[in-house]
Amino acid sequence: QVQLGESGGGFVQAWGSLRLSCASSGRTFSIYAIAWFRQAPGDERKLVAAINWSTYSTYYADSLKGRFTISRSIAQNTMYLQMNSLKPEDTAVYYCAAGQKSGVLWAVQYDFWGQGTQVTVSS
Repeated sequence: QVQLGESGGGFVQAWGSLRLSCASSGRTFSIYAIAWFRQAPGDERKLVAAINWSTYSTYYADSLKGRFTISRSIAQNTMYLQMNSLKPEDTAVYYCAAGQKSGVLWAVQYDFWGQGTQVTVSS
């Protein structure tokens, strides 16, 4: 099992920045990729960005490239999402997820999830 816990969400005005953190514990050696997803009310859960646990290669949703940056700290077993130039449409619950099999694009490919953290961007 892998345990994940997000922090860093909150309320921010448009064009502001936030950094989300996801602490991981447990059988982290079994992770293939770790990712951020987000879900707005009435919408499906969508991939924001993913990072390969071993190679550190990254993947971003096309619409978010240039504004969001995913990173990982080995020492702290923590993943981060730096979000800049935030827009009201970025408002959502942000989830941290870890998968043990290859593939990073879809929520069904991930085995473990955090509880989510709310990000609200006002205009």
